[in-house]
Amino acid sequence: MQQHNVLILDFGSQYTQLIARRVRELNIYCEIHPYNKIPQNLNDFKAVILSGSPSSVRSEEAPHLDLSDIRGKKPLLAVCYGAQYLAHFSGGLVAPSNTREYGRANLSFIKEGEEFFKDISEGSQVWMSHSDTIKELPAGGTLLASTHDVKNAAYRIDGETTYAIQFHPEVYHSTDGKQLLQNFLVTIAGVAQTWTPDSFVDETVAKLKAKVGNDKVVLGLSGGVDSTVAAVLLHKAIGSNLHCIFVNNGLLRKNEFTDVLKQYEGMGLNVKGVDASARFLDKLAGLSDPEAKRKAIGKVFIDVFDDEAHQIEDAKWLAQGTIYPDVIESVSVNGGPSATIKSHHNVGGLPDFMKLKVVEPLRMIFKDEVRRVGASMGIDKELLGRHPFPGPGLAIRILGDITAEKVRILQEVDAVFINGLKESGLYDKVWQAGAILLPVNSVGVMGDERTYEKVVALRAVESTDGMTADWVNLPYEFLQKTSNKIINNVKGVNRVVYDISSKPPATIEWE
Repeated sequence: MQQHNVLILDFGSQYTQLIARRVRELNIYCEIHPYNKIPQNLNDFKAVILSGSPSSVRSEEAPHLDLSDIRGKKPLLAVCYGAQYLAHFSGGLVAPSNTREYGRANLSFIKEGEEFFKDISEGSQVWMSHSDTIKELPAGGTLLASTHDVKNAAYRIDGETTYAIQFHPEVYHSTDGKQLLQNFLVTIAGVAQTWTPDSFVDETVAKLKAKVGNDKVVLGLSGGVDSTVAAVLLHKAIGSNLHCIFVNNGLLRKNEFTDVLKQYEGMGLNVKGVDASARFLDKLAGLSDPEAKRKAIGKVFIDVFDDEAHQIEDAKWLAQGTIYPDVIESVSVNGGPSATIKSHHNVGGLPDFMKLKVVEPLRMIFKDEVRRVGASMGIDKELLGRHPFPGPGLAIRILGDITAEKVRILQEVDAVFINGLKESGLYDKVWQAGAILLPVNSVGVMGDERTYEKVVALRAVESTDGMTADWVNLPYEFLQKTSNKIINNVKGVNRVVYDISSKPPATIEWE
């Protein structure tokens, strides 16, 4: 299987993760690595893709890499910046374009008989995002495609299995992008489409057995999809040596602590419930900054696990349900050039005093892939269909400082919203939903009296993996009914608003 992996070298493009998603959709495993940290085990990769970049190849600070071990030796696809990079440093000419070429375009010319454009016809829509343009092709370059404004939209290098495109096949606006990637990876590079949920389970269980051996593992269960799938994978590998702990941090949804514990009954997992809500709320007292809240929660989370791990004789590992978007958004991909958005308390190492090593079975897969893996192992559909819920819980949905009363208000509001989505048949049409308690009061009228109470925002988005998201156009009737129910039943709230922001530029959570 290793011989059919794809290496994606990241120059810091916002679209690099989408390349990985598209490749995975072809049942081909791929990994993203920084352009300046090319893996030494290149024999493990069948083909290489160069990403785009916000940089210009003409800049002295432009990302620069040594392709001597790749070019001409492995099939290579260069996207946007990658295409300009090959041209600029191989005898071509890259210059500023007269206008910024951004957005939809259509292929006006495709060279006949090219496998690279098999089943793609002239007029096909592509997505451009660049301010430089390739004026002259590099040495040995053969033009493959043009748009009305971009003559050198695609080319190949004679004598090499090297292809380059100025547009982005990974974004959904490029209507034949997936076909083009399939043409390159499968038809031209000969990569086998063998990466499936079943193969992932078999390979991961084997790796876990080899890595963990007979050691005991402590896993923090949250009731969500990621930690559950991680637990079942580990259980397959090490059985009773897995000790699952579900911590009540006081920031869960209404009744979630008892509901989740019941949910795991009958799954064969060894689960212990720990109510540490007082410890978390005490550490959060007076904190308003989002990062300060996340770090406080992360510290208590580790302290609780340290306490529990000491009660498990000879525990050697801490397992986490970290997934690829957590890694991407928290620390640039594998230390690459992408910017940090926010920290996640479930990503990264542990303090030295906690003598546990970290194991993360899902670290390299996306949320939708986690669900498919879970389904292949027979995990209940309802559990797999649960919306994502942030690790810090309601702490990052309460803007400002945290109090027990604010938690109560938000739990009640959230319950009305989520239960309403389920009762209306809308829950499974939404990728993630939740309520946010705003740090403002508004004037209202109830009966003959004026009120001055809290404002809550409802948020519902549709997405594939959380990297991008669009707000969901929920029916007005549903929003009206939900708003009335919240205001009439949740003491302390007199106004409800609905968030119609997409990601980007907004994030899914407000903090």
